[in-house]
Amino acid sequence: MNRRAFIALLGSAAAWPLTAQAQQPATTPVIGFLAPNSAQVSVKHLEAFRKGLSENGYVEGRNVAIEFCWAGGREDRLPELAADLVRRQVAVIAAPASTAGALAAKAATSSIPIVFGIGSDPVALGLVASLNRPGGNVTGVTNLNVELTAKRLGLLRELAPQATRFVALVSPNAALTDPTVKEVHASVPTLGVPVEILYAGNSDRDIEAAFANLSQKPGAALLVTPNAFFLARRALIVTLAARHALPTVYFAREFADIGGLISYGTSVDNLYERTGIYTGRVLKGEKPADLPVAQPTKFEMVINLLTAKALAIDVPDKLLALADEVIE
Repeated sequence: MNRRAFIALLGSAAAWPLTAQAQQPATTPVIGFLAPNSAQVSVKHLEAFRKGLSENGYVEGRNVAIEFCWAGGREDRLPELAADLVRRQVAVIAAPASTAGALAAKAATSSIPIVFGIGSDPVALGLVASLNRPGGNVTGVTNLNVELTAKRLGLLRELAPQATRFVALVSPNAALTDPTVKEVHASVPTLGVPVEILYAGNSDRDIEAAFANLSQKPGAALLVTPNAFFLARRALIVTLAARHALPTVYFAREFADIGGLISYGTSVDNLYERTGIYTGRVLKGEKPADLPVAQPTKFEMVINLLTAKALAIDVPDKLLALADEVIE
């Protein structure tokens, strides 16, 4: 090879990286994942979120990245975490199963798309203008868990007709506190008995203290209201309910699966999956303003007969027939 040909070969070789770079796909989009709990208690839910993303062709590590921000059960940290995701200029913020996270994200940005997964009416919360035409940069999925409060109290009354007190465990200062308390009070005329509000939810110690307070007066039946903190502490709550022999109704099947008496609501896994689906649709170019808020079409009731027997509760046949699953 002569000198001139050799120099030409070097020149073309030097141009290869530039050519290859020009042919690379666009920068991988980054999803900002704003979570109320910790990674340790959300493993199953994350699988559901990733499954939803995959329905639109997005696979983490292949053509999309996820920036996780965990609040560790502290809703007061969510505004700071949301602001951090905005500074990082993520492509979309996903806030599954976190009303506080959705509100924090909305307060942090009016331009980055936001996809929520919440348990109450997003219009009443000010997240969207309407369910069919959300407007702005926010849309998502609601499971209407708060609105099912009256139904849960009715189930509790059927299972514990001998109860002389009905108590609702509510997390203080949470995004859903006011709507939840309103739903509890609105249920009283139908229930026919008053319902006490018992606040707990900043630490395990707070929950333990609430149950200790509850057990001082006999005859109680308990409603655990929808809250991400309670979901993360489900093992502790179910254990305390068993220890104090309290008939208890829960908002998610995750409680009944580990020994809770009865749960009624929509699937938390499904909420995460549908949030993932909507996040994928936004990444593909659909605008939140035009994506109607998705609502549940199915509610599930799970009864744990082992726990019912331990509490000496005879579950009515009609409830067993209505249950989607009976754990024996």
